[in-house]
Amino acid sequence: MNKAVFMDRDGTIVEDVGYLNSPEQIHFIPGSIEAIKMLNEAGYKVVVITNQAGVAKGLITEDMLQTIDKTLHKWILNGGAHLDGIYYCPHHPEHGVYPYKQVCECRKPHPGLIKRAHRDLDIDLSQSYMIGDKATDVEAGKSAGAKTVFVLSGRGKEEKEKLKDKPNHIANNLLEAVKWVLNQ
Repeated sequence: MNKAVFMDRDGTIVEDVGYLNSPEQIHFIPGSIEAIKMLNEAGYKVVVITNQAGVAKGLITEDMLQTIDKTLHKWILNGGAHLDGIYYCPHHPEHGVYPYKQVCECRKPHPGLIKRAHRDLDIDLSQSYMIGDKATDVEAGKSAGAKTVFVLSGRGKEEKEKLKDKPNHIANNLLEAVKWVLNQ
């Protein structure tokens, strides 16, 4: 089985611009590509786990979301790193239209996307981590059986007050979080 680091996208890898809906809005948080490269070199699978309710709300199409994901991965590849997967939830329980307006198991804080990646990539969740800037990231990681790291980048400073579950570690950004993971 593989060990993995799951990570949120907006506010963790790239700047949180609200509803990112074009590749031109992608701005990497300093050190995030370096952090992903460090995980690659240490033998971790690197998997993005992201809620994308903008699809349900009609602010972005799934085609454009996939274009953004491909662009994100291309830029990470150009930085000498790679992602092993990008898993997104296009649903919202209260807003949007069919088939996106629904209660689902893939929207964080539910662990559905992590569990799907676990099956697809043969991941040992007990040897894995979830990193994110929202309380729902910590809840999803804990629910899946992974260790968690909360980052203060993105919405982390305001979300810190919403933490129901104590993360295993708190870091300023993804690079600091990854350095902590690699020292465990």
